[in-house]
Amino acid sequence: MRRHTKLYNRIAFVAAIWLAIVLPAACGQPAAEMGAAPETQAGADSLTILDWAGYDAPEFWTQFAQAYPDVEVDYTYFEQDADALAKLQSGFQVDLLHPCSSWWGLYVDAGLVQPIDTSRLKNWPDVVPEMAKLGEFDGQQYFVPWDWGYESILVRTDKVEEIPASWADLWDPAYAGRLSIPDSAEVAQVMAAVALDIPNPWQTTPEEDALIKQKLLDIKPNVLTYWTDASELSQMMASGDVWVAASVWTDTYSQLMADGVPVEYVDPAEGRLGWVCGYGISSNAQAPDLAYAYLDAILDPESSANLSNQFYYGTSNRKAFELADPALVSLFKLDQPDVLQQTVFYQTMSAEHRQKITEMWDEVRLAP
Repeated sequence: MRRHTKLYNRIAFVAAIWLAIVLPAACGQPAAEMGAAPETQAGADSLTILDWAGYDAPEFWTQFAQAYPDVEVDYTYFEQDADALAKLQSGFQVDLLHPCSSWWGLYVDAGLVQPIDTSRLKNWPDVVPEMAKLGEFDGQQYFVPWDWGYESILVRTDKVEEIPASWADLWDPAYAGRLSIPDSAEVAQVMAAVALDIPNPWQTTPEEDALIKQKLLDIKPNVLTYWTDASELSQMMASGDVWVAASVWTDTYSQLMADGVPVEYVDPAEGRLGWVCGYGISSNAQAPDLAYAYLDAILDPESSANLSNQFYYGTSNRKAFELADPALVSLFKLDQPDVLQQTVFYQTMSAEHRQKITEMWDEVRLAP
């Protein structure tokens, strides 16, 4: 689902914002406390994972390493969701894969993943139900959500007279030549649909498509640049070239705050956009028992808290945020019981619809 390349650096500035995350002294439960390791398939001495770079950090799967010290975990990396899907479609063999929610249905429809027996995951009861539902198709769970985060509007508070209060405000002429939006057909589609109050950006009618296209053409006078790299966007905002940026992740906001740049991360009236990524078990997995063990290990509250510490993302395990710094809880608004209901989470989009909006976006970008 990612509309732009994942951020891989272990952001040093987080230390300036976070207090120490409270973790138990032990780095994980001893293998004995996890129960006896299940007997693995004959010859299953390795686990293969198709993943985003950076997710191979040992602190994310400590319990698995303790329980299976002789199992080699082999990672293959991808940069975009489309790349991962193409690999699986070409017959690439993996046990686990880590795409994002708007792509999950394509894997299910193509028979590339198998249903997951959540009763085998002791940490499953702590997974946020709203996120778990995104990975459910035809009454069966195919994906285990793990990492998530917001996309919202980031504003230089010293450059604008009035902070935008909604996605629709991005069309305000006051931001002419000072706005940056992602170079992504999917993000543009959802952003415009939300501003137009279109209820389902992932399954739009031809009439709605025409409205969305015109809306994106209408915003062009405001657009200084279509951003593709978060670090470049940070530089443009720090320099003052860009005053308002759309669909920005929380870590970019945190970096600019740590650097002393006066910015605000907006809570739009229509809701922040939300991305969710998670793991599925390949339909041709050679080591499914190991795959289940790995899934349970990353869902552990300590492992999930380590993910938040590394990337400043949210996690699907509700108990993990009990270990997180209050600054993260405040930013993600986790102290508000209805925050997830207010968030517009990306959902599965068909291949045909994705192709349609990609062609639309190309036309919009090339238009004068």
